[in-house]
Amino acid sequence: MIESGTLTRPDRPALAWRQTKGEGPTIVFLPGYASDMAGSKAQALFEWAAANGVNCLLFDYAGCGASDGAFAEETLETWRDDALAVIAARAPVGPLILIGSSMGGWLMLLVALAIHKRIAGMVGIAAAPDFTDWGYTPEQKAVLARDGRLYEDNPYGPEPTLTTLALWQSGERNRLLDGEIALTCPVHLLHGMADPDVPHFISLRLAEALHSAAVRVTLVKDGDHRLSRPEDIDLLLRTVAAFAGRNDPSW
Repeated sequence: MIESGTLTRPDRPALAWRQTKGEGPTIVFLPGYASDMAGSKAQALFEWAAANGVNCLLFDYAGCGASDGAFAEETLETWRDDALAVIAARAPVGPLILIGSSMGGWLMLLVALAIHKRIAGMVGIAAAPDFTDWGYTPEQKAVLARDGRLYEDNPYGPEPTLTTLALWQSGERNRLLDGEIALTCPVHLLHGMADPDVPHFISLRLAEALHSAAVRVTLVKDGDHRLSRPEDIDLLLRTVAAFAGRNDPSW
């Protein structure tokens, strides 16, 4: 059964969501920066879940996709809270499998730390925790401090990529890689070695920082940041299927 709707809130923008009901843990997809649930990875995951009778929940952050709100007013913390609100409303009980793409990989960790007892597993796709630290040059940080906004060329669309000082500061408050990340669930990190945006060593740093011993890293030598080619999507679906109990996870 496939449902879609809008989560209304008295003090925050309404959030668009889409859900397929089935069995087992609920898969929750967390998109990347300025991305949404209409992306190829999210759609492939949703279609696979619907065809295989697996619970799956997609949503758009405030200011993104079909959700209300202004992108420039949001931060890492407000988007984390968006994810928690959608989960509380649409998947209030039972285990969860979090799938985080790029910035969504950072939000995946923050969400898991907030509700760790429900997390059955996590899959990172070019996960980008702490990108406010390693992802900006000193010159770019100076522009943010001076102007409150930074615009950069966007290789994935016609509009420039905007970073606000508020978003950057929220990221700095939530850095994780310099200490142990107190999560013990199984984690599988997928990363392209030809990724021009998030160096693949970030996934290796994340693997070391996670307390869990059940952590795998799969590097795709010719894979880019998106990992959205057919063979990349197949890798993602096989990885998620293992977590959902649809094949042998071979831990």
